[in-house]
Amino acid sequence: MASSELQQQVGRRMRVIRKEKGLSQEALAEELGLHRTYVGALERGERNPSLKVVSRLAVSLGVSTDYLLCSKEQH
Repeated sequence: MASSELQQQVGRRMRVIRKEKGLSQEALAEELGLHRTYVGALERGERNPSLKVVSRLAVSLGVSTDYLLCSKEQH
């Protein structure tokens, strides 16, 4: 899988889970200590998150890092 495809897949999964949890981008960003525009860029697949950010996202969203990084595992 190409890097940009992976970024887009992670972003789509982030958005779906965030919405399932009833969180706004702003609320998720605040919880993570990130800027809302960065969270939006991650969801659109425009930014490449560090492993640290992926780990923090997984904890905040209540899923495994494996799920965020596109395995077939269910959350």
